[in-house]
Amino acid sequence: MRWPGATTRVLLALAAGAIAGLALAHASAPAAATAAAIAQPIGKLWLSALQMTVVPLVLSLVILGVANAANAAASGRVARRAMLVFVVLLSLFSGYAAVVAPTVLASVEPDPQLAASLQGGMVAAPAGGAPSLAQWIGNIVPSNAIMAAAQGAMLPLVVFALFFGFALTRIAAERRAQVIGLCQGIADAMIVIVHWVLLAAPLGVFALMLAVCAQAGLGVVGALAGYIVLQCGLYLGATAICYVLVAVSAGRSPLAFARAALPGQGVAASTQSSLATLPAVLESARERLGIPATVAGLVLPMAVTLFRITSPIQYVTAACFVAWAYGIELAPLQLAAGAALAVVISMGSVGLPGQVSFMATVLPVTQSMGLPLEPLGLLLAVDTIPDVFATTGNVTGDLAATSIVARHSPDAVDPDEPPPVEAA
Repeated sequence: MRWPGATTRVLLALAAGAIAGLALAHASAPAAATAAAIAQPIGKLWLSALQMTVVPLVLSLVILGVANAANAAASGRVARRAMLVFVVLLSLFSGYAAVVAPTVLASVEPDPQLAASLQGGMVAAPAGGAPSLAQWIGNIVPSNAIMAAAQGAMLPLVVFALFFGFALTRIAAERRAQVIGLCQGIADAMIVIVHWVLLAAPLGVFALMLAVCAQAGLGVVGALAGYIVLQCGLYLGATAICYVLVAVSAGRSPLAFARAALPGQGVAASTQSSLATLPAVLESARERLGIPATVAGLVLPMAVTLFRITSPIQYVTAACFVAWAYGIELAPLQLAAGAALAVVISMGSVGLPGQVSFMATVLPVTQSMGLPLEPLGLLLAVDTIPDVFATTGNVTGDLAATSIVARHSPDAVDPDEPPPVEAA
């Protein structure tokens, strides 16, 4: 008998926690309250173990992301255009999620029992109102980076990491390599710790789900189902937007683009791996869209390494869902801060494994918006379900970005094409 994989174990633990919590709530309210009181510290301990790695992991990943982007952009004009297109598109889709997700969630009233169990059983909602514009701008740049790290102030910490990363590009190559090696070592060590903590994910998820279901009943199950539907809908919407972008910014027929994207989308849906789609997408870019090999061969591997259009959508949607579940109304500045941070973090975390990536990316975005972190354990458990739609959207975004870069790279020459014949 084969032992279930990590994702399967987490989903089974989620289901078992829900069944146990609902059974206790139906059988005896005092027993359900006692079980919730026992389970909550276990779930909190597991989340705290994950949270302790976030600051060093995010700091090192952002620095490495800046270094990788700088190295890629240094390889030529096409690479610089690609980096610009990546940033613009990631910002577009992050803003799309920041507008659509809270709008959709606002149309659904959260279950009062769910909000009460989250606020009373896990952690209280943040006190105080949203900062003013002057306060928000003044807090972007940290006066003390170490204090920002200690306080978990993610946006100022990421701003410091950006400055640090760009400053590294201006120092001697030998010293830059030493610092980048140190950052890579820190990131690798944090990922090892996260893997260790994730070994206990079934227990942590079971405890969190039992505690919430014992108090909120079926409301939490319905809320998680709604979160999955919202994520899938946003990913499908982002995929559709890519066709519009290709028509507007790349001057190509959406129908022709759809036919070219279909082979890569099929591989993406079956494997849930963007890297596995690279051969099919490269062939489609060259044979079906006529993109020069000098563009496709450079931009598509860069896109797989640095660019995923659904990543900022995931981060912002999860944060908006947490705010909705707690009955917290997000101010425009909170959404803007989360969306901006999502763009930066998404470019530094593309190579991380699924569950590691979730906690290293969604947690800092949620934390930067001043929201509670406890529901993220449940969201991690169900995050793998919409992954088919996410990977399909990412592959479509890769091909769309390559088409846009090709349109704005008239200097790119296909080595397979014969040189033009000059008139006599």
